[in-house]
Amino acid sequence: MAWLYLFIAGLFEVGWAIGLKYTQGFTRLVPTVFTGASMVVSLGLLGLALKSLPVGTAYAVWTGIGTAILGIALLGEPAGALRLACIGLIVAGIVGLKLVSA
Repeated sequence: MAWLYLFIAGLFEVGWAIGLKYTQGFTRLVPTVFTGASMVVSLGLLGLALKSLPVGTAYAVWTGIGTAILGIALLGEPAGALRLACIGLIVAGIVGLKLVSA
């Protein structure tokens, strides 16, 4: 269950990281509210996951899940072959961490 909490926490982490861009310095109410809610959910679920996962493993997965992929999809960041290969290495690392933490 901890891995599910961590995965969902990672998705919300991406949500608030990207949401910060749309708050325009916390001057826009609706994006600020959604960003704040994403922060609370993300950190709450990370806390639950940390009950049974090592901090180093959980933090690496929490920050790595989807950030680069959503940056490409939503923010128009470049998607060259080398960048995609590096994202593949992140995914492989997450799978490896899951296997050695089970």
